[in-house]
Order: sequence, then C-alpha cells, then structure tokens
Amino acid sequence: MEALVPVLKSHPGPSVLVFSLMFRVIHRLLQRLPVPKVVRQDDFSTWKWKNLSVSVVHSLLTGTWALTCVVLWPEMLSNIHSYNTPLSYLLVCISTGYFVQDAGDIILTGHAKASWEFLVHHVVVISCFLYSLYTELYVAGAVLALFVEVNSVTLHLRLLMKLAGAQFSSMYCINKLVNILTYITFRMGTQAYLTWYLIHNYTWLINGLFFLISMIVMDIMILIYFYRLLRADFLPRSKKSMGHNGSYNNNSKKFPCD
Repeated sequence: MEALVPVLKSHPGPSVLVFSLMFRVIHRLLQRLPVPKVVRQDDFSTWKWKNLSVSVVHSLLTGTWALTCVVLWPEMLSNIHSYNTPLSYLLVCISTGYFVQDAGDIILTGHAKASWEFLVHHVVVISCFLYSLYTELYVAGAVLALFVEVNSVTLHLRLLMKLAGAQFSSMYCINKLVNILTYITFRMGTQAYLTWYLIHNYTWLINGLFFLISMIVMDIMILIYFYRLLRADFLPRSKKSMGHNGSYNNNSKKFPCD
C-alpha cells in the first residue's frame, strides 16, 4: 500500500485507466457465469444482465470500503475538503476506473441514447472524482459519496430479479423493502449531508461552485429516481412494460445511477 499509492498519485489518469481495464476483465469473467433463459431471449436484456453484474461487484466492494474508511477515520465526516488517507485515495481511484469502464460499455455497445441519464451521472461523478485524484482535495467527500453504493447493491439486485422474472417472489418483496430503506439512508441521506456541507462552507471551499452545481444535479436525479422506485414497487401500474430503470413505462430503457 505504501509503495502503490505514491505511484497512483503521481499518475492518476493512467491509474484510473488500469483500474478501468481491471473491471473490464471482471466483466469478461462474469460472462462465463450462467444467465437465466428468460434473459437470453433478447440482446438488450442480456447486455443489461452483464452490465448490472459488474455493477454489483463494484457496489459490494466500494460500499463496504467507504464505510470502513469512515469508521477508521471519522474525521472524514467533518473535513471532506482536505482530509485524505492512502486507503481512501485508492478507493476513489478504483471507483473512478469502474465508472470510466461502465460509461465506455454503454457507449461502445450502442446504448448511449437509451441510457443518456446514466451517462450524465457518470460524467458528473468522473469529473468530480478526477478532480479529487489530481488535486488530492475532496477525497473524503468522494468517499462519503460512495456511501450510495450500499444502496446500489439492493438496487442492482432488484433490477436483476426483474430481468429474471422474479419480481413476484418473496425474495424480491424483501429486497424492495431493504432497497427503499437503504435508498433513503445511504443515497438520499448522503446527498443531503454533502449538499448541506457545501452550502454551509461554500464561502471558503476551493471550487465550491463546481461541486455545489454537481451535487444539485445529483440531488435532482436522485429525487426523480426515488419517485420512480415508489411508483414501480409500491404503486405499480398494470399492463406496462419494464424500463431499464426497473419502473413500469412504455418505452423507457433508462436506468438509475450507481
């Protein structure tokens, strides 16, 4: 660790690309796992299954890692601007690599138009995370932002079960309750805290306007997706097809942020 992190800090851009390739290798390895027959019936569902499988790996890794960092170094909660540790820097570098890989997967497979909301999210996250990696500022803030990945685990499992046609199973019912609770706690709660921190300390934060605008964009998206989740899982509409975000609509192929 002591030898690796200085190398990453000296070459953050190439380091992100290396971790992006690492997630691409994981993507390839996961393709060897069996895919439900109902998913294999069309190419789009097959792609979604593989894409979400990689997302689950990322969420399990980074969500747990982010929580561990804050438990070990609670100073991150009060100093998101300048607090930094080798383990937290490595986490942000690895996670940025995932988002670069995932954005590339969406674009190169021809799903950019259908998933433009997802790409907007990725552009915002990658921009903020790269700024942190190059300047070594707001690394703690990036770690806190990765708290949302705790919710992403249940969010991705929800979508995988819908793709597999298991949305009426008891496991899905349990997961949708846990998902809504973790959405409120780890996604909305985290965003609310970061937004409050930026507004409260805006006058002295370096490039505070950039991060505040980015946070507001994310806040809007998260509130929209929260409404979609409530409508899809607790106020379902009949005779509607499932969109990419797991909500019931006619033609949407979009899906919520990771």
